[in-house]
Amino acid sequence: MSTTTERPAAAAAVAPAARPAKVRPRGESGPLAKALSHGALILASLIALFPVVWILYISLGPDKTDYLHPGGILGKITLANYQHVLSDTGFFTWFGNAFLVSGITTVFGVMLAATTGYAVSRMKFPGHKPLMWSLLVTQMFPIAVLIVPMYTMLSELGLLDSYTGLILVYSTTTVPYCGWLLKGYFDTIPVEIDEAGRVDGLSPFGTFWRLVLPLARPGLAVAAFYSFLTYWAEVPFASTFMLSSDKYTLAVGLQTFVSEHDSQWNLMAATAVLIAIPSAAFFYLVQRHLVTGLTAGASKS
Repeated sequence: MSTTTERPAAAAAVAPAARPAKVRPRGESGPLAKALSHGALILASLIALFPVVWILYISLGPDKTDYLHPGGILGKITLANYQHVLSDTGFFTWFGNAFLVSGITTVFGVMLAATTGYAVSRMKFPGHKPLMWSLLVTQMFPIAVLIVPMYTMLSELGLLDSYTGLILVYSTTTVPYCGWLLKGYFDTIPVEIDEAGRVDGLSPFGTFWRLVLPLARPGLAVAAFYSFLTYWAEVPFASTFMLSSDKYTLAVGLQTFVSEHDSQWNLMAATAVLIAIPSAAFFYLVQRHLVTGLTAGASKS
């Protein structure tokens, strides 16, 4: 047999090479896992959104008993509840009081917590660990246990029914938690930055204020968000220590729609929606810092 006839026969005998199987990258989920995770996230989002949508829906009903028959609201949707709350109640007084108290508490508490967290993070003085643990232990006491002794102290100091007394009470809660949170965040900032500031002639406070604090913006945003959101709608302390109706905050003013024999749920729902608007706006302003601040602050504590 000639050479020219052997080559085609040999080529025909070679089997086509099999295509290599596609290998899934490590850590990548399969289609079923992706579908389940997306379904779980959608379900969780619906559960979280349902109370908000329900309150908004109830607030559009004109009668206080519409929540018992929610289907009938669609045929009589109105904004009369919002008009009544804004024009016929002390809403703007409550709003101003709540904004004043929560705003000052946020600024004062976060700055005091920042100096506390920075001192414990950078200065290894005797007892710094017990100090941080004592700040954390204070968060274990329920509000019901603290109200009576705080009421007694404020009464003896003449600070009952005053914004100053309420701000001091709020600060006793926000400073320990935010101090612990910011201490963890300051631990993630290299100590070499402090050393460079001292070489340039900055004082310890100047180093903290001009170099370290700007780098801690995400952590400060988390602490500010926690403080503002907690005391914007706080009820137990405000309802106990603020005795005059012209000093009510929003959450306390909301209770005026509930009496022994009557509950105006439509007006309560409308007020609740109005209360949530500033919280949502504040969240929008600091949201880009929240994830960074929470993850970095949790890495070292």
